[in-house]
Amino acid sequence: MFDILTVAAVADELSSTIMDGRIQKVGMLSRMSIGFEIYAERKRWHFIASAENDDPRVLLLDRQPSFDTQLVTPLLLLLRKYVRGGTVVGIEQPPLDRVVRLSIAKRLGSHNDPSELTEGLLSGEEDEDPDGLEGATFVNLVIEIMGRHSNIMLVDDEGRIMESVKRVTTAMSRVRPIAPRTRYTEPPAGDRLDPRRLTSAECETLFKLERPGLKLASLLPSRLRGVSPQMAREIAYRVTGDIDAVIGSGAADLATSVARETRRLLEPLLTSSWSPETYLGGDGEVEAFAAIPMEHLRNRLQSVPMESISRAAELSIDDGSAATPGKHNQRRLRLVQTIESARGRLDARLTSLQVEEAKSGETEKLRRWGELIYGYIWMINPGDSELEVESEIVPLIPGLTAKESATAYFEQYRKAQSAGEHVPVMIETVHVELAYLDQVLTQAQQADTFQEMEEIAIEWEAHQRSRGDGPRGAVKRKPRSSSPRRTRAAMDHHGNAIYVGRNGPENDRITFDIAGPNDTWLHARGIPGSHVIVRWANPAGDEDSSTIEVAASLASYFSASRESGSVEVDITRRRFVRKIKGAGPGMVTYRNERTIRVKPKNNAE
Repeated sequence: MFDILTVAAVADELSSTIMDGRIQKVGMLSRMSIGFEIYAERKRWHFIASAENDDPRVLLLDRQPSFDTQLVTPLLLLLRKYVRGGTVVGIEQPPLDRVVRLSIAKRLGSHNDPSELTEGLLSGEEDEDPDGLEGATFVNLVIEIMGRHSNIMLVDDEGRIMESVKRVTTAMSRVRPIAPRTRYTEPPAGDRLDPRRLTSAECETLFKLERPGLKLASLLPSRLRGVSPQMAREIAYRVTGDIDAVIGSGAADLATSVARETRRLLEPLLTSSWSPETYLGGDGEVEAFAAIPMEHLRNRLQSVPMESISRAAELSIDDGSAATPGKHNQRRLRLVQTIESARGRLDARLTSLQVEEAKSGETEKLRRWGELIYGYIWMINPGDSELEVESEIVPLIPGLTAKESATAYFEQYRKAQSAGEHVPVMIETVHVELAYLDQVLTQAQQADTFQEMEEIAIEWEAHQRSRGDGPRGAVKRKPRSSSPRRTRAAMDHHGNAIYVGRNGPENDRITFDIAGPNDTWLHARGIPGSHVIVRWANPAGDEDSSTIEVAASLASYFSASRESGSVEVDITRRRFVRKIKGAGPGMVTYRNERTIRVKPKNNAE
């Protein structure tokens, strides 16, 4: 729960750790999440901020987050220019606001000298003169943690917004539009009372204005500035012992207790005496966390003290969150959408070629029409629209003489004949390309780790470049050479090794580099999936049926039919497998296969 207490605790933690630190790396975790590596106090700190609608946050991580290197936004470009290589010179939280503001100073070189941008990134050393900020440019990174209104903005030293992860138009908000070159204004405070100075009289007045029977925990967030539902439940529990307590008789005594406990709850804002805790349910999962002990949570959950508020918040991160380290759901989604888009264009191309192929059946008719016109030209009178002869009607082309019509039909025949010779080849090429896209799409959907996702992304970039579809100016990334430990392999009790490729280049590698001619190759029949190789301990011997069954289960599991009850798998010796010339990596033909049906199962782990 990122309420004002949590945000204040995070701001204090940042002040004690990354103040005066040098920002060495910047990156995007998702379109709504950013991350920094900051070197301070002879240590690397990993900072993330997320403005995701359902799970906004700001905290330090124990490990480097997984930057999405393919995601480049206008905000990231400005962060690279004005923030990377800069120094954190200020951290603050405006009172009672869920806002953290980082002030960053950086000396910009002429033409944004690349050496200045990268200085110290590899060495991890601080500037020799970190406090020498004369002539530096100052910017502010403003992080607002406010549910669906959360945002991350870069603001210049004059208070103008440079860029943000979310833009708010005047149609969306007349009061507080957010766009480049507009002036930054703080979130409106409204007319709610300041809970730090809440008096018994003010509290009693609030109670008198409300209907009897209203829950205290429902009233406080709407009437007191910065009080979250979790804080309101805690106040109600401390006063009455019940989070569902209602306003009733004895309002004066209740008002006195509520005012006192509210002020006491907010004392850490002045003292910075934080004691973060996480709260575990019966299954051991984190159900809540807080910057200070919450009695109403301790009453029903197991409390666990935390060394920092960031650690408490990190443990509460949902595995599906875009800002979760090691999770790449949104990155996978973007890659899948890109591949699906390319596949859609290729499908349209196939349809067009098939239409041309259907038209090629009329080629002989064009030749026959030309011959009939020439053979019976003496029967054609000027102005005739058709020639009826030999039980066939031949249309004459308007505006042309009979001879010119015949010549035009022969020309159309030659063009159609030439096209007809190439169309079948082109259709076959498109079918092979579609099969490759289906393969890389399946492997992207099934990628479990960052390494697997990265290798598939690099493979896709290389494929686009080879087809002339890569983005202009994109940096060419070389695929990492997979070592044997990166290849999923299993070893049976006979010493036979099973290898599973998880991308196109790895499919090629295990099939044509690792496997010998007499080893066994397996693949799900007629559907995209991974190559599976059984490397026999005795290549000259017979195949072991139990090993084949395990390998076939793997081939069906790492295919597009993973969720099916059973899958057909083709099996052949590796010597009968051949690469398809000009096709993407992992695309092969094979012969002399046999087919078995197995249940998908991952036996390689």
